[in-house]
Amino acid sequence: MSEPREIAERLLDAQVEFLLAEVSGERFSEVVVRDVESVIGVADTLVFRDIVGVDQAKETVRTVIDLIGGSPVIADMVGVFADSIYDHIAANNDYTLGQVVEREPVEALLEKIFGMHQAQERILERLTESPLVATVASKFVDKLISDFMEANKQIAGKIPGVSSLISMGQSAAKTAKKATESTFIGDMAGKGAVFALKRTNNAIREMLRDAPVHDAAMEFWDLHADEPVSGLRDYLTQKDLNELVLLCYEIAVTTREKEYFGLLVDECVDVFFTKYGDYTLAAMLPELGLSGDDIAKEILRYGPAVIEGAKRNGVLGKLIRERLEPFYTSDVVLAILGEATS
Repeated sequence: MSEPREIAERLLDAQVEFLLAEVSGERFSEVVVRDVESVIGVADTLVFRDIVGVDQAKETVRTVIDLIGGSPVIADMVGVFADSIYDHIAANNDYTLGQVVEREPVEALLEKIFGMHQAQERILERLTESPLVATVASKFVDKLISDFMEANKQIAGKIPGVSSLISMGQSAAKTAKKATESTFIGDMAGKGAVFALKRTNNAIREMLRDAPVHDAAMEFWDLHADEPVSGLRDYLTQKDLNELVLLCYEIAVTTREKEYFGLLVDECVDVFFTKYGDYTLAAMLPELGLSGDDIAKEILRYGPAVIEGAKRNGVLGKLIRERLEPFYTSDVVLAILGEATS
């Protein structure tokens, strides 16, 4: 009669072989489909709110954002991805911009932007509060006038007697401009710049509301829609794209560290729980666009190669044995086997 420990060893060997066979060849597909179906069946009895607490979810989301968002892989690859995308775009003449991006959503987006009157009003109001913006606007207008006068001077130069009149007018304008630099007149000129900026804002406001800006923007889109995607590189160099992507990444990384961002994340989790908290885990899968077949398909996409590799080098069998051996060599099992063989 075999000793209990010897029987336990034989049982352990048999179960290890059985489990290895479960994940081998065609049997693995059957096991995956079976187990996924069983897991979903269990998930259909579990309500999301009862399994996951709101505070737990908030902590998990924060952890994922913190660890993945700041991971060395993303930090190292973001610039490389930008360069690779630029190279691909630069070499790709097979697709047009219109084939990649549908016209309808672009038109709807532009229509929405031009229709956001409240945002436009607020932006224009804040612009008038900035003295620097008023100064820039004043210099811009001054530049336009100067260019206009110079153009007229060149035209008038071809007409006898008129060029001297233009020169006198320019001289008087320069004298008046110099007098405004540090006097009461200069202060009035500054206020005039603000007033001019407000008038400019009114013109912008009316243009956005009444002029066919939307149609003009769509015409600009249509001009590019039939051009190859590679044409986008005419707008920026590879260095420009790389630096822009890195700057955006830096903004995202530094923003996620702020307390306010954490409050936004918490609010999103609260909203999610309000909407989906009473769903079962299985019922949430369709809401995520997933099904049991999708899950099984993805497992079968990568699982066989991983498992076959682990079987080939003996790691899988060793791991299974290490997990099961404590059970088979436990005093309870050996006692049961001893009673069975006595």
